[in-house]
This record gives sequence, C-alpha cells and structure tokens, in this order.
Amino acid sequence: MVRSLRVRSLAVMLAAALVLAACGEESPDAEDVDVETEDEVTDDDPDAADETDEATEDESAAAAGGIEGCAPDDLALLNAGQLTVGTGDPVFPPWMLDDDPAGGEGFENGIVYELASVLGFDDEDVVWVGQSFEETIAPGAKDFDFAIQQISVTEERQEIVDFSQVYYQPDKALLALPDSGVVGATTFEELLDAEWGATIGTTDLDYIEDIIGADDVAVFDDQATTFQALLGGNIDATVVSFPTALFATAAQIPEADIVASLPADPNDAGHGLLFEQGNELVGCVDQALDVLIADGFIDALIEEFLIGDADVVEITE
Repeated sequence: MVRSLRVRSLAVMLAAALVLAACGEESPDAEDVDVETEDEVTDDDPDAADETDEATEDESAAAAGGIEGCAPDDLALLNAGQLTVGTGDPVFPPWMLDDDPAGGEGFENGIVYELASVLGFDDEDVVWVGQSFEETIAPGAKDFDFAIQQISVTEERQEIVDFSQVYYQPDKALLALPDSGVVGATTFEELLDAEWGATIGTTDLDYIEDIIGADDVAVFDDQATTFQALLGGNIDATVVSFPTALFATAAQIPEADIVASLPADPNDAGHGLLFEQGNELVGCVDQALDVLIADGFIDALIEEFLIGDADVVEITE
C-alpha cells in the first residue's frame, strides 16, 4: 500500500510537470507582457524601491537557506557543526524506509534533512543516533540535539523534556486478526473484554488504558514484539497510529486488519521533536519548522507517505 501511495504521488508530480510544460509552450512573448519593472518602481516611489530591494534580499536569504541567528555556528549543538538526531533502532516505514535514517527516504527523515537544510546544514552534517523509545523520552541529559520518533507531545512528558511545535497529528487505528472478538465492535464498551497489548511508553498504551478503559494491558518493549504477540494470539488487539497501521497491514503483518478508526486522544497534542529540557535549540528549530509548514513541504510528505485508503468502521464512543 505504501508503495502504491508513492507511485500515485510521483504520478501527480509528473502530470503537473506536463501541464507546466504545456503552459510554457503557449505563454506569450516577454515583450507582450505588461510588467512593472524595478526601474519604473524606483522612478515613481523611492520608498517602494527600498521595500523591493529588502524583499529581494529576504528571498535570496531564504533561497540560500538559513535563519537569522540560527546558522550552524550560532547554535549550541552537541557537537559543533553537526546536527545530531535521535531516532529509533530499528526504524520502520512509512516513517523511515529501509531501516536507514541516513537514506532520507520516509516521512520523518524527510523532515529532518529539509529542516537541516533550512538551518544551513549539509546532508553529511546530519548524524543519527539510534535508541529505544523509552530511552528517548526519559528525563536527563541527551546524546542528541533533538529526536524524531513519532513522539507525541503530552503534558506529562513536557514536565521532563522540551518539544518543538507540533508538526503532525495522526489518527489512531485498531489492529486485530480477522477472527478477533473486537471485529464488528462499534463502541468502546464492546472492546473492554479484549486481551490488549501495546508498546511500553507510547501514547498507544495510554490510549488503551485511559480512553478505551481497558485493564491489565500487556506491555511489550517495542512495536515489533507487540505485533508478534498479536500474530501469536497472545493478545486480541492493539492500537497504533493510522499511518503505522496502513503499512503494517500491507507489509509487516498482512494477516492483521485495520478493524476500526478511533477518535483522537485529547491528551495527545500530536507529534513534535523532542529536546533535552532547557535546550536553547528549540526556538531555531521551531522557526525552521515554520518554513516547512508554510511552504507545504510537510503536507507534501504526508500525502506521499502517510495517506492511504481504508474503508473501516469509525468508533466514536
């Protein structure tokens, strides 16, 4: 499914390129276009000319990459001149492809490399540090400048670490095998008797306990082990983000189904980049994220990697 999504995205881009090419062939000659030149503006309004010069300088600065006061030499980095980024070990599609953060293919590493470019780093200046999710969200000193690992911003976590602004808010999905007792459920009450499992330290676990209201949820060290428990019949169901569920049921655990979509968790603000508490880098990273959001870069990544078709029941209560 993820592969077909990426092909669809490339097809759209190719179609757009053809349209632009066609428009270029039919465009009028430059001499036929009535355009107010910079000289005309200068003659009529010197102040406007100054504003034009300033705008041009701003555009040039943006094109060159970097944010004022946030160049690599200005930043309090773990290692000078190097952007050290924490993530999972291993990493999984569609967030990162081929278990290779440095490959740059995927939603999360796509964000990181573009963000790094905005701040003025080259790709080779980005260094990845892999660790468990529990290690990443724990309080204390960090061996990275920031981490990206589908980390949800919650009030509880904000007491021990710092976050960037939220850049993505996924829906939740209910995963189970076709013969599970949760299949056909339309309310949370019908889910309570199921044998649940989830990955330790995740908002997926919090969702099962706090929103669905299940007791005695089995806890596993990582997502892969949670999926193995589901396939082995040790648990009846689990909850994961919808993009994760789309890929998992297409490639990792095709025996399982997305049984239902679930309402958003009011305690989960969405995904943010995680920093050691008090890290001065947050402000510059937020400005870089502003650029990625404003120019549609993150929306394009969402369309390419995280959106799919799934005709499932929606449980709302």
